[in-house]
Amino acid sequence: MFIRNCWYVAAWDIEIPHDGLFHRTLLNEPVLLYRDTQGCAVALENRCCHRSAPLHIGRKEGDCVRCMYHGLKFDPTGACVEIPGQEQIPAKTCIKRYPVVERNRLVWIWMGDPLRANRDDIVDYFWHDSAEWRMKPGYIHYQANYKLIVDNLLDFTHLAWVHPTTLGTDSAADLKPKIDRDTTGNGTLTITRWYLNDEMPNLHKSVAKFEGKVDRWQIYQWSPPALLRMDAGSAPAGTGAADGHRVKEAVQFRHTSIQTPETETTSHYWFCQARNFDLDDEAMTEKIFQNVVVAFEEDRLMIESQQTILSLLPDRPMIPIAADAGLNQARWLIDRMVKAETIEGQA
Repeated sequence: MFIRNCWYVAAWDIEIPHDGLFHRTLLNEPVLLYRDTQGCAVALENRCCHRSAPLHIGRKEGDCVRCMYHGLKFDPTGACVEIPGQEQIPAKTCIKRYPVVERNRLVWIWMGDPLRANRDDIVDYFWHDSAEWRMKPGYIHYQANYKLIVDNLLDFTHLAWVHPTTLGTDSAADLKPKIDRDTTGNGTLTITRWYLNDEMPNLHKSVAKFEGKVDRWQIYQWSPPALLRMDAGSAPAGTGAADGHRVKEAVQFRHTSIQTPETETTSHYWFCQARNFDLDDEAMTEKIFQNVVVAFEEDRLMIESQQTILSLLPDRPMIPIAADAGLNQARWLIDRMVKAETIEGQA
């Protein structure tokens, strides 16, 4: 079961063309995405209400889209405005429309009750379009349930084992994080880890302008069901980073990891690694992006393999260990939201 009354990401802004049609499956629902003549994103059910033909193989006509099976034409509200050979259009001849908001270069979609969609609830990812940060947007398709990806992101100890040459150092396996939960709203988790007088991970070494031991940090803010923001970096050891003083030469990143369920066993994943230094160095932007892709491929191999086993043995329990503190809280929050929606639906 999926949480429906929340904001999900449907696409990066650049994925939806100004001309033409784009489609994705989100929460087991086929969704059509396109832009109207003002450039605003539109999200409709990707299914003609006549004979269930997919609209993405139809035709965009101004602000509308036409089904190319029997020619029915739908406007951005989902209402049918034309049926060839038929003057009267019954009111029920319509398709579902989804609320959409574009913010921080992301196209956000509300899959639940449209009357509950509040754009003020959208999480801020300011580094996507800030002049003080630079990044390249990325997307991965996963053959795995989105909660397995959430587990992975909130599990720091795997860095030493899955990413020994990219993101991890030996200390990642032993250091316990500090976990705080916001008891208001849906319960954002803040997970903080400091590695003092530690080795620099290879991803940071590849762009740093200094050498030697570092004080480095990973500060995660995770909001259910699957929105991660991370403040991470390395500073020369002993320069005060842990006390809030980040020297100019410090390597600082803001990271984005967002998942939207496609089906019960497949997921969409949007990511980026933004930096606040060498902003005009396009080669560095590409280098950082490719380094992150390599690390994420390490994750994807493990998580998709995990999904294969879970699909074969769905009734076998997963036994928790101490390192699971963050992901266990995340699972609890997700389950709580699902239960609340189920109770509301039964009322």
